[in-house]
Amino acid sequence: MKILVIWRLLTVGGVNAGWRNRAIYLKKHGIELEFLYTTDHGGYHIMEDVAKVYLTKDDKKIIKIIKRNNYDAIIVVDTSAAYKWIRKAKYKGPVIIEARTPELIKLQPHLKSFKGITPQLIIVPSEYQKRLVSILAEGIPIKVIYNGVDTSFYRAVPADEIDYSNEPFLPSDKKIIGWIGRIDKRKNWPMLVEVAKKIKNERDDVEIWLIGGAQSVQRDEFAEVWRQEELTDIIKWFPVIPYQQMPHVYAKIRESGGCTLATTKSESFGNTFIESMVSGVPVVASRIRPITELVVHGETGLLYRGQNVDDAVKQLYKIIDDPKLHQSMSEAAIKRVHEKFAIHVVAEQYVQLLFNIIEQFRSQVGEVTENDSANGLSNEA
Repeated sequence: MKILVIWRLLTVGGVNAGWRNRAIYLKKHGIELEFLYTTDHGGYHIMEDVAKVYLTKDDKKIIKIIKRNNYDAIIVVDTSAAYKWIRKAKYKGPVIIEARTPELIKLQPHLKSFKGITPQLIIVPSEYQKRLVSILAEGIPIKVIYNGVDTSFYRAVPADEIDYSNEPFLPSDKKIIGWIGRIDKRKNWPMLVEVAKKIKNERDDVEIWLIGGAQSVQRDEFAEVWRQEELTDIIKWFPVIPYQQMPHVYAKIRESGGCTLATTKSESFGNTFIESMVSGVPVVASRIRPITELVVHGETGLLYRGQNVDDAVKQLYKIIDDPKLHQSMSEAAIKRVHEKFAIHVVAEQYVQLLFNIIEQFRSQVGEVTENDSANGLSNEA
């Protein structure tokens, strides 16, 4: 079985990390994924070793790719232009939609551009996203399948196995707070700046690692504020960390007695939360959905009110100043991810879903063909 996944953005973010994990798992079940992206935002190294990747904006090339590969199904992830390519390629197989954008106004064009294409199903990564999508999608079934994490890759790396030879280097006298992701409005980097300013004014035993943002749209804006506010000593910025090194980054954060911090205003899921937790690193984030579906307050991390900087810092201090709490949260976080978000748990749902959809579609097409043939014979008679 061969399936094409179409998405605009080849980023280092959670969507592609999730697809990487799925591609590895689905391949074991005879399902080969190929990926079509229109823009590379630094994520090529995540996908290149697990699946075939097409990277082009050329309509003719894209249509040719769809035509020549005889895909058993096409999955479209928040890419309204894909429906035009599918129509022009005269593709007749099942089309599945993945709705990932967590903002209603940005989600709308991706769910209102079908024009003659009838998706079999819309897949979303959280109950929160299902509620959001149901506002726009009429008459199309919606199913929740959580993102999964490869627990053989992301794990609580033992101290004696941690690679200390690569950046970021772990200082001996600091608790590390990790902030991981794109630098943009939705991830809310200005709040990170305010958190850093408050911590810097109150103590000198904390270092914040900002991981990512090499090609983010607000990279330069952040860099200017970072320097003007004189935060280069507390926020250490690593725009590019190879994907293969991330388990060791989390391990260093855990080893320091630290945690990860998310200041995001909205998410459809949040891969970095489950990556952090399965690595034994507690999470501090806002008490909003779908974060509350992932992080159990007081068990696997702590949740603060809204975008309240004082409350966020208070929750950070609770974890980094209490080794026993840190240890218990670390253990609980690992257990929760293995039970609920491990790739073999969630991707198995995807495997069964794909087989069912394709089998059902072929059955329906077969019935139509038989009926057409019968009608043709009857008419000829």
